[in-house]
Amino acid sequence: MSTARILIVEDESAISDMVSFHLQRAGYDVMQAADCDSARKMLADQGADLAIIDWMLPDMSGLELTRYLRRDSQHEDLDIIMLTARADEQDKVRGLDSGADDYITKPFSSRELLSRIQAVLRRSTSAVGEVHSAGNLKIDAVGHRVFAADQEISLGPKEYRLLKFLLTHPERVYSRAQLLDRVWGANVYVEERTVDVHIRRLRKALEPHQADGLIQTVRGAGYRFSARED
Repeated sequence: MSTARILIVEDESAISDMVSFHLQRAGYDVMQAADCDSARKMLADQGADLAIIDWMLPDMSGLELTRYLRRDSQHEDLDIIMLTARADEQDKVRGLDSGADDYITKPFSSRELLSRIQAVLRRSTSAVGEVHSAGNLKIDAVGHRVFAADQEISLGPKEYRLLKFLLTHPERVYSRAQLLDRVWGANVYVEERTVDVHIRRLRKALEPHQADGLIQTVRGAGYRFSARED
């Protein structure tokens, strides 16, 4: 299973490719966007654990993108590092005040970048908790791994995100349309029955561990996660 997913928002392809190379070599799942609009779509469609954002971008500034992401509840858990040539103290203060978790100036070493990424991810996971659990299920959010009674369960990316979302929002019914928005992304246009297909796959993976019943169908409304024993 992959480790943290990182989005690089950088319009200079040489820098973006260089950063991507080092991050992938370190084991991260990497996405690249050359402008803010592409970055927003990628985050809505696929999600990320951390974004590395340049200040100077073609459609809007990285500072504005950071502020936008901090106002959006869908990205409230996203860590942000600004990676920019703007090295003035005032710029650093503006970057951090906009909501960035760290600020790195160019030129930089790959070793420093990796160290700062690890530090930000550690702070984030220690603040929100690395493990979510309910019933006999446990999700390692950092390692993107799922366990039932300490036995690892193999899930596809969509099934993992679907389970994580439902498990971390228990006892609440979500319609198919809501699940498409929260798990697939607001800019993905697929049929609502796609949710049913992935729910069936998720239950099939959980069934050998007697955990498929945690995903409940609410007739005429949608699905919910419940570990209650009625």
